Amino acid sequence: MIRKLITPNLKEIKQKSDKENKHKPPPPYKTHAENYYYIKQMNNRTQLVLELVGGDVLKGLIDWYDEKCIKIKKLDGGTLIVFKSQIKYIYKNPDFAEQKRETTDPAK
Repeated sequence: MIRKLITPNLKEIKQKSDKENKHKPPPPYKTHAENYYYIKQMNNRTQLVLELVGGDVLKGLIDWYDEKCIKIKKLDGGTLIVFKSQIKYIYKNPDFAEQKRETTDPAK
């Protein structure tokens, strides 16, 4: 009995492995979610609370924003420009949300 050595076609194997090893591309660096949030809060004139890294708390409205900073119109009338790197948290002012609910509540 004669045995015959079968050699595989290397080109076909390489093409199959290339197709199988295609990875999903990484997500984009910039999703624009932050910009969408700022624009929404500016348009709705939502009062926000900003807690800074140093422990200070600011309450006010977003006047405008940039890549590195936000201009806040404080509730007492002043304005501040805050670097985004110094902001620890941003959330909606709970006092303002309660006032808004009371004015729009038809039961009262």
